[in-house]
Amino acid sequence: MIVSDSTSLPLPRGAGRPIDQQTLDDLRRIVGGQHVLTTDGDVEPYSRDATPLFRARPGVVVLPASTGEVSAVLRMASERGIPVTPRGAGSNLAAATIPEHGGIVLVLTRMTTIKEISPDELLAVVEAGVTTAELADSAAALGLLYAPDPGSRTVSTVAGNVAMCAGGLRGLKYGVTRNYVLGLEVVLPTGEVIRTGGRLWKDVAGYDLTRLLTGSEGTLGVITEVTVALLPMPAVARTGVAYFGSLADAGRAVAGVIHDGLVPATLEFLDNRCINAVEDFAKLGLDRDAGALLLFGDDGTAESVERSLSLMAATCERTGARGVTMAKDIAESEALLTARRCSLPALARLAPVTMLEDATVPRPRLAEMVDRIDAIAARHNVVVATFGHAGDGNLHPTIVFDPADGDVRHRAEAAFGEVFDTAIEMGGTITGEHGVGAAKRPYLQRRLGADQMALLRRLKAAFDPAGILNPGKLGS
Repeated sequence: MIVSDSTSLPLPRGAGRPIDQQTLDDLRRIVGGQHVLTTDGDVEPYSRDATPLFRARPGVVVLPASTGEVSAVLRMASERGIPVTPRGAGSNLAAATIPEHGGIVLVLTRMTTIKEISPDELLAVVEAGVTTAELADSAAALGLLYAPDPGSRTVSTVAGNVAMCAGGLRGLKYGVTRNYVLGLEVVLPTGEVIRTGGRLWKDVAGYDLTRLLTGSEGTLGVITEVTVALLPMPAVARTGVAYFGSLADAGRAVAGVIHDGLVPATLEFLDNRCINAVEDFAKLGLDRDAGALLLFGDDGTAESVERSLSLMAATCERTGARGVTMAKDIAESEALLTARRCSLPALARLAPVTMLEDATVPRPRLAEMVDRIDAIAARHNVVVATFGHAGDGNLHPTIVFDPADGDVRHRAEAAFGEVFDTAIEMGGTITGEHGVGAAKRPYLQRRLGADQMALLRRLKAAFDPAGILNPGKLGS
């Protein structure tokens, strides 16, 4: 079949159709009857993920326990043209695991074995359903650091992090998930099982399929096993907090920190609305009157950490901080990090719907982008709370609202569209870490252009000739 570059790929022939009895029987033979869910009560939780306002009922939910079972399910689905939506914990914020066209939701949370942690090779091998926190804690017990640190770390799965290329609080110093993926075991939509990369930090044989599959959002293959790089655990980690009159002022402090040649392990910000929501939620003693909070921290040797934190504190004071506090111990540092991690759940308590987006701009334009977001919010008559990763220019503007309040949803969507356009105009992007999924699909071509979109579709067709895997996502 020749696929036109100017249009979306066709949907598989079984899109939107009920799952027939023969297919259900075959699925039960592959994974066991108790791991094939069909009743409304059983499948309803898999009709949504952490992205608000997106929902679609799957025809069936299947929970395999091995790579062989995943392979058998995908081979059958390709032969019969049944859509398959891969899923981990469903913690993503881009509607990437919503089964828009029905079919099979393939849930990998039964695959939970940490197969190996090797201090000698500084790597770990884990199955798809291991959570980020489980991997990090197991590595820490051996004096090793798994650096990726997404806010959803306690529930998100390692393979899900790889599929979405998750970011996190350590992104500035340590990078994001893709920087730690050494190798993958992947089941292609046709049922073939391939291994990309491996146990080596250096390997340039052939195309870098590991990088291509990382961040592919379940559209090219199903990741069943991941080999990740680990690091020696830093001896010391400390955190401080600086309060400013505005987020724009905090953004200027960030520019000062980087200009001074520092690369902090943590450089995060919250605006006043986030500060108050977090304080109501967690009662950490934050300054409610501050316009913004800048959380800064570093790890390494005791001497290097003391030096870098002193320099960061001085920079914050020089750029107008109204107060700087240093955590006295590990517990206090963890409490400050909790303030940043609980921003989303704290804001979610304020109204029935929480729309959290992410956009990224070049770091020197962070303060300007914050000002532009405030102007956009005023223009569309919505209230925006903003927090995010100040060190890498990744912002998380968030709107909470009651859907019964007139046309507020449409105003919020229009505001976010303008935020994305502004980020692109400033040399940034529509998503730094959350992904595209279904939520940001309308904006993807604005970011990539028609020619690159056509190339994405050709790649998709090469991996997935029947078009079954997460159809409609990533512009396909």
